[in-house]
Amino acid sequence: MKVLVACEFSGRVRDAFTGQGHDAVSCDLLETETPGQHYQGDVRDILSEDWDLMIAHPPCTYLAKSGARWHMDSHTERAEALAFVRLLLDAQIPRIALENPIGRISTAIRKPDQIIHPWEHGAGEVKPTCLWLKGLPKLVPSQVVDGREPRCHWAAPGPERWKERSRTLPGIALAMAQQWGLNQT
Repeated sequence: MKVLVACEFSGRVRDAFTGQGHDAVSCDLLETETPGQHYQGDVRDILSEDWDLMIAHPPCTYLAKSGARWHMDSHTERAEALAFVRLLLDAQIPRIALENPIGRISTAIRKPDQIIHPWEHGAGEVKPTCLWLKGLPKLVPSQVVDGREPRCHWAAPGPERWKERSRTLPGIALAMAQQWGLNQT
């Protein structure tokens, strides 16, 4: 399959799909952290290409419940972020998964189809992650483990904290590739 991983600089989801034999491309305004097929630029530039599947990770700054108190007066930015989410969800791609924390998308657009946690996919931590799905089944837990630590919430403040919080954990990326990478018709 031809897979677009939108708004991903880490390459984790792209590499998981590539490892399963798919033609996967990550796309972000930032350069990729790991070598691989990556389009550095706006996803809107390549969104209309012939993709079979898109996994999208739109920036959560103005969407997440966790940061709402810091952006109470950011009405324009929030409206732009929601418009971007709608654009991604409405893309003419047969299978779409959009990932974001609990927040505005649930009330402004629609409720998520599923909420997953890292502990369901091999990492002993809590981080509720919403998935909005089109043409895809819900992810089935792939490796339930003990531990329910909110590791990313305890990360030290600093200019790179957002990067650590936004990276998809390897177990979740692998579950996506193994479960959604099947040629579904």
